[in-house]
Amino acid sequence: MLLRSFFGSSLLLLAGPSVLAGPLVCTTSVEAPPPGSGSAPVEVTVCHPTETTSELVNRRFYTWTSPMARGVDPLHQLTDVLGIAVGGIEGNRVMGFGFPDQTLIWDGSALQNTTGALLEEQSPPLPMRTMDISSGFNDSLAATETIEAVPDAPSDDHFPGVTPLW
Repeated sequence: MLLRSFFGSSLLLLAGPSVLAGPLVCTTSVEAPPPGSGSAPVEVTVCHPTETTSELVNRRFYTWTSPMARGVDPLHQLTDVLGIAVGGIEGNRVMGFGFPDQTLIWDGSALQNTTGALLEEQSPPLPMRTMDISSGFNDSLAATETIEAVPDAPSDDHFPGVTPLW
């Protein structure tokens, strides 16, 4: 048991801190053995690090400009005067040449693109079409009897299959 935990921990150290830093999404598949080998199928598990939406937005928003608390130290004041963009959430990545007003525009564009991509992921590619609701103006208010409307069951040929808007 001690030997197994030693090898397990050493494998985690070899994998690097990025694997240990956040949640992982793992997929497992069964793959066929090489032809002519005569061995059994092999189960293969592949894991990829994943990022939450808030982490993604923070990373994109602070791509070119560092947060306010990091951006007021003497190093950032000097780089702002020289037109050197120092960004990142920690405020320690040199990104290129750009004054603060330009880096804010670049961060805004990155945030706009990220928001658009997130909204695109949430909406289905084809809209679902449904039957309209009755307007209520089909009946007369002067009617003496109350007639309850019984919705007609649509037939299969009444509605064609779902078609895209374009």
